[in-house]
This record gives sequence, C-alpha cells and structure tokens, in this order.
Amino acid sequence: MLGGVVVVDTVAPLLVWEGPHYPVYYLPLADLKATLEPTGEIVRSPSRGDAHRHDVVAGGHRAAGAALTYPDSPFPELRDMVRLDWDAMDTWLEEDEPVIVHARNPYHRIDILSSSRHVRVEIDGVTVAESTRPTVLFETGLRPRYYLPLTDVRMDMLRPSSTSTGCPYKGTASYYGVELDGKVHDDVVWYYTAPLLESVRIAGLVCFYDEKVDIYVDGVHT
Repeated sequence: MLGGVVVVDTVAPLLVWEGPHYPVYYLPLADLKATLEPTGEIVRSPSRGDAHRHDVVAGGHRAAGAALTYPDSPFPELRDMVRLDWDAMDTWLEEDEPVIVHARNPYHRIDILSSSRHVRVEIDGVTVAESTRPTVLFETGLRPRYYLPLTDVRMDMLRPSSTSTGCPYKGTASYYGVELDGKVHDDVVWYYTAPLLESVRIAGLVCFYDEKVDIYVDGVHT
C-alpha cells in the first residue's frame, strides 16, 4: 500500500533471492492497481538483466523510482513481474497480517525453549545479569540468544534508549543502555513488549547483545 491506497493485490507473488539472506517479492503486473510511469533509467543486473525503473502512482501518491520491471530478463518468470521498493511502500500485508522490514523467508525458523542453564552477563567485569531460567531463542543462521527475566537483571543499571529495530519474525524491539561508573554502554539490551505470535514467549524478557558484552553459559564464555 502507498498512502493507504492498494498498489497491488495478488495471490501469485514470486519470492526471489537476490542475495543470500532473505527473499524479495516480485509481483504480477496483471495484478497491479497503481500506475507505473517510466523514468527512463535502466538498472543493469548481471543475473536478472536490464531493469526499467518507474515511479509508482496510486491515488494521488507518488513513490519516485520505486518500481523495477524486467521485460527482457533471461529469467522468463520475471518478465511480467514488478519489483517494488520495500521502504517506499507504507504497508505490506500477507493475508491480513502486516509484514515488516522485508519479506519473510519460508525456510527461516525460530524455536524458543525454556532452559535451566546458568547464564551470567558481564560488562567491564561487572555482573549485570545472572539467571538459571533463561529462555533460549534459536533462529536459522544466527547464534542462540538468551532472554532473561527482569528479576534476574540489574534493572537499576538500565537506561531507556530511543532506538528501535524491526524483525519480520519477532516484531519491533526496544532497547536499553547499561550505565557503569558514569558511562552508558548504548543499546546493549533489547526487548519485545508485543512480539509477533511465533515469538510470543520472549515477551517481557530482555536479551543482551552477545557481541558487545561478555556472556557465560554454564561457566563457558560464548
């Protein structure tokens, strides 16, 4: 959607992996409800062929250069499709559910398990969290993340942050910094107040950014 106006409504999208991490939607031109106005720009891809760039116009709203078409692509499947710039659109829906950040990978999995492992978190040698009841989130291609109850965290050290990030599998995360000896370590803790359904078990828990703190699991530094 663009400005609250439907740009395309389809039951026949293609998921195309342009890179290794997540797919991009290619949508049938036949299902397009908006108008495409050519800009004259050609974008060359060594794999997909030359793309023609278009403005997207819907209900008086314009997204400049937000559409690419590949009428002469070496892949016949792409010739009658349009690729819309994700961030140029206001809203993406799969059925009636919003999809955020990027298209979901159907082969990407999240498992969330209760654990009794001993997890200790240090920053500059100071223990800021310690728990024997973590919730462990396993996500395809990523390291395990240990989500901890607030009662096992030095909440007096946490400082709210204005940072937020999105994940199509977990939802929107908010952040804390940790203050030690007058120094704030920015955005080393995140949490999901209202995660998406598949990740609802991490609601109300906090997770420390492994790459920025020292985490010990059963005495072993991770």
